[in-house]
Amino acid sequence: MATDTLSRILDCGIVAVIRSEKPDQLIQVVQALAKGGVTAAEITFTVPDADRVIREVRKALGDSIVLGAGTILDTETARTAILAGAEYLVTPCLNLDVIRLAKRYGKAIMPGSFTPTECLAAWEAGADIVKVFPAEVVGPPFFKAMRGPLPQIRLMPTGGVDLNTAESFLSAGACCLGVGSSLVEPKAVAAGDFGRIESLAAQYVEIVRKFRAGKAGK
Repeated sequence: MATDTLSRILDCGIVAVIRSEKPDQLIQVVQALAKGGVTAAEITFTVPDADRVIREVRKALGDSIVLGAGTILDTETARTAILAGAEYLVTPCLNLDVIRLAKRYGKAIMPGSFTPTECLAAWEAGADIVKVFPAEVVGPPFFKAMRGPLPQIRLMPTGGVDLNTAESFLSAGACCLGVGSSLVEPKAVAAGDFGRIESLAAQYVEIVRKFRAGKAGK
């Protein structure tokens, strides 16, 4: 159910955004992420044969990861992703029809939004997490400012999140972090350097762990 999926995503604190023109290595990419502790992965529909990749990753890794589909632009793609085994959907833009479809199927939904108005509209439509994209444009100050009038909305930055900015976004109020090429490095994928991806995953997980431990100690 969506509540279980949401809990697992929030517990992990990192959503790996996976884009690649060569899908054949993506099972190994997700395995490397999981070994490093990143157990939430989003296969984007810019990946060729993304639905097949989702099926294969699900078959290979089972319930050891929470697997989602990204770059969902319409309800047709959303349904294809769900039938392939996606447990949550991520969109780059606000699409209320996709939110409604996700809710109909009992799947978690993380719609992309950019303005306070879009964030609130997404939340009121049933978003589990609102993805702020592109987050590098607004930076951590946006998240801090949103906590005043709209503290109930769970916000996740995507775009501009790297090892140097991750803690700043968390400190500003992000519930978790969407991380793309700074985690799933295109060069590492092309070279088959899955150890590099595992190492990066572990570094991001440690940032989240330390931040949460420090917050709990206050």
